[in-house]
Formats: sequence, structure tokens, C-alpha cells
Amino acid sequence: MNPTYDFTGQVAFVTGAGSGMGLAAARAFAASGAAVALADINEDAVTGAAKQLADDGHQVLALVCDVSDEDQVAAAVDRTVETFGRLDMAYNNAGIQVPPTDAAEESIDQFEKVHAINLRGIWAAMKHELRHMRAQGSGAIVNCSSLGGLVGLPGRASYHSSKHGVIGLTTSAAIEYAPRGIRINAICPGTIDTPMVSDMIAKGELDRAEAEANQPINRLGTADEMAQAVLWLCSPGAGFVVGVALPVDGGYTAQ
Repeated sequence: MNPTYDFTGQVAFVTGAGSGMGLAAARAFAASGAAVALADINEDAVTGAAKQLADDGHQVLALVCDVSDEDQVAAAVDRTVETFGRLDMAYNNAGIQVPPTDAAEESIDQFEKVHAINLRGIWAAMKHELRHMRAQGSGAIVNCSSLGGLVGLPGRASYHSSKHGVIGLTTSAAIEYAPRGIRINAICPGTIDTPMVSDMIAKGELDRAEAEANQPINRLGTADEMAQAVLWLCSPGAGFVVGVALPVDGGYTAQ
């Protein structure tokens, strides 16, 4: 049984909310009473997700946003505050994976793309969320890193460097903003059963059985399990948790 939270009267902003972990978090925030802004580069996915939540009686806002474009991120955060009046919680989740590549062969285009979304996108989202939260003197931000932010793997240098960077952003900003009433943390998901992972398996970039065996819990994680970690970090129950990179990985990094 998952814990329950009461976020009535609060506002959450979620990037990458059209599917996977972002959508699961948006649904969980809404189910807990929050008004939720869903941001995603995929217009059909994000509008469809928002419609489902609205049909269930939740307060939602669909935003088409490419997180690699700071102007779009700023506009999405501003629109959230204009619509709902405040910003209390944010889950900066949008990210991509790239095909495994020998470190000596990786193209600059691939390196720049993964960092533009996975690292600069989180930097931009956090930056503009903080501008509103510091005026309130309160807020909670969760950034999505990865087990790849804690370890290295062959063929994944650019992806892992982007996710290591997320932890650096998180810890530094957390120390800066804790005295101002804003808590910033990160989650580090293991291999999670999401559309992105399914696509990697279909392309032969990831072996499901091997991925399951590599996690001591002997299965993939679920998007809902990641959402529960996010909600806890945003809740009063984590009121003394600041600057943490929380592994939610079935034991992978504990080995």
C-alpha cells in the first residue's frame, strides 16, 4: 500500500509528463489534490494525458515545451503560475537516452543533444521554478538523475555525464536555497518499465532479462514507484531532506 498525501491547494509542475515516469508523477500529484501543469515536447501525448486527468475532475494544464529551449521552459513555468497562482512542487523529469557508443567514436551532435535535454533542460526548469518559489519563500523541487548519475557503464559516457551533472546542479542549488525555505533533491531511478526502456529493448540496446538480473530485486521498477519517491520528497514527511540523490533502483547501486 502506498502512503497518501494531501496536496490540496498546492500546485505541481512536471516535465516529460506525456508518458512514463512524468505522467505517473502528474497523476499521483493530481490524485493527492494538487493542481498540475503537465509539460512535454509531444503535444498529442501531453494534451491527451491532461484531458484524461481533467475528465477525472482534476485541475490540470497542458503545456507543449521543449526543455532544451530555455525560453519555452520559462514560458511554461510562468504560464503555470499565471493559471494557478503559485508553484509549490516541481518534478523535472524530461530526459532522453542515446544508443551505446564507444567513447572514442561518439559524435559531438549526440553529446550536445543528450546534454541539452538531460542537463541544460533541468538547469532551465530549476532556474525558473526557483524564481517563483523564492518569492513565496517555500517550495520543493525533485530533479530526475539516474543510476547513471552514480555509476559509470561502458558505452554510456555522454548519458552518464549528463546525469552526474544533474546531481551537481541539485546539491549546489539545494545548499543555496535551503535557507530560503526551498528543498531540492534528486531521484536516481534504476531500469524502469517505461516507453523509453521498451524502445531500447525493441532496438536491441538493452536486454530485459539482463537488466532485471542486474537489479537485486530481480525485476524492473515501475513508473508508479518512481512517482511515490517524488511525492515523498515533496511532502512534509521529507521536510528535513535536502540535497539528496536518492537511489530508487532495486538495489543496483548498493552492490
